[in-house]
Amino acid sequence: MATKPTESITILSLRKLSLGTAEPQVKEPKTFTMEDAVETIGFGRFHIALFLIMGSTGVVEAMEIMLIAVVSPVIRCEWQLENWQVALVTTMVFFGYMVFSILFGLLADRYGRWKILLISFLWGAYFSLLTSFAPSYVWFVFLRTMVGCGVSGHSQGLIIKTEFLPTKYRGYMLPLSQVFWLAGSLLIIGLASVVIPTIGWRWLIRIASIPGIILIMAFKFIPESARFHVSTGNTQAAVATLEHIAKMNRSVMPEGKLLEPVLEKRGRFADLLDAKYLRTTLQIWVIWLGISFAYYGVILASAELLERDLVCGSKADSEVVVTGGDSGESQSPCYCHMFAPSDYRTMIISTIGEIALNPLNILGINFLGRRLSLSITMGCTALFFLLLNICTSSAGLIGFLFMLRALVAANFNTIYIYTAEVYPTTMRALGMGTSGSLCRIGAMVAPFISQVLMSASILGALCLFSSVCVVCAISAFTLPIETKGRALQQIK
Repeated sequence: MATKPTESITILSLRKLSLGTAEPQVKEPKTFTMEDAVETIGFGRFHIALFLIMGSTGVVEAMEIMLIAVVSPVIRCEWQLENWQVALVTTMVFFGYMVFSILFGLLADRYGRWKILLISFLWGAYFSLLTSFAPSYVWFVFLRTMVGCGVSGHSQGLIIKTEFLPTKYRGYMLPLSQVFWLAGSLLIIGLASVVIPTIGWRWLIRIASIPGIILIMAFKFIPESARFHVSTGNTQAAVATLEHIAKMNRSVMPEGKLLEPVLEKRGRFADLLDAKYLRTTLQIWVIWLGISFAYYGVILASAELLERDLVCGSKADSEVVVTGGDSGESQSPCYCHMFAPSDYRTMIISTIGEIALNPLNILGINFLGRRLSLSITMGCTALFFLLLNICTSSAGLIGFLFMLRALVAANFNTIYIYTAEVYPTTMRALGMGTSGSLCRIGAMVAPFISQVLMSASILGALCLFSSVCVVCAISAFTLPIETKGRALQQIK
């Protein structure tokens, strides 16, 4: 009997249905970005080590910068210097800082943050040691200028910290770095009070070089920024770094493959002046210049008020010591008023002020935002500069200096965080470098206001400092971008 054709048709139909249901579905491979990885890994033991080691760069920088303030009275007498010559030392230090800050920023965006940080520390330690053997004033100025060149690269430590920290921790951990600057400032003042009267300023410089040398050896425990590796296309190195961090933190990596675009154009000055960032860049430069002018103005003015007894308009002419030739006479007077123990205590108390407002500064940064917090502290800085002109007791002067140091330190905290957050990875180091470079113009001018103009007119000098702070407060309030809670940008 012949087979029924319907059976054949039924079998063919079942096969077609079977083939249709067995077709596999293609799944998209999982990917993650650098920001995803940093947030997923979270905060842990690696970040504590990062905070301690990279934060300690502030100790070294503070010691090298503050050293000029405590050594100035000694070299003034040893080399019979006039006011402008003492001021020139500080100015040239910041001139070196200004020139190399841009150069190091360019190189860091192209070749890595870690390498530039290491080079800057080696450079700074070498020339700092050489300074202790300076045979004359000219050599001293030159060698301290070279130290300023090296110190300008220390800001790469802050960038490395910023690029590894999760978003919600940046507003808390970065301001706490001020503790290290405070420690460095107190350490150099304390050392100066003991070392200068006993074995001299040259040994003070040699001892002050030791922390930088020790810190160089600790850098091997901190890797290059994973964000930098990604920007150069070295994804393998970035993943290895992230896995190392996750292991230290006892955390996990995101699932999938790290996917970020390769950024060929990095570290270009033209990007800072691109339409998207032009206004931000210009206003940041104004703020950096003003903050630095005020900060170093306070430090040098404190030393000058103590050294020359300029409080309440007096100049302590009776204490002018004329040094010079064999006959004991000289055409140029030299103010040889050495710091007394009480002067060192006053400097220490006013320096401690740098951390007094840190808790309020952290709250302001995280709840009010970077812009509003900075505009408030800058406005208060302007007010206290004017209050410094009030004829008051020694305790009153210390109180005003204390508050001024607290406010100018808070200003620096906020602008450091804002600058590191507002620029993308391709130009972050350059943005920080150029800002640091421009701010040194303010630092270069500050000595001539604090050490020269203040001798002629205290009111004129303090009004100038106050006016600059008002301009900065307005500029901060009108910044076009708020970075509070914003993820770090990889590309512009």
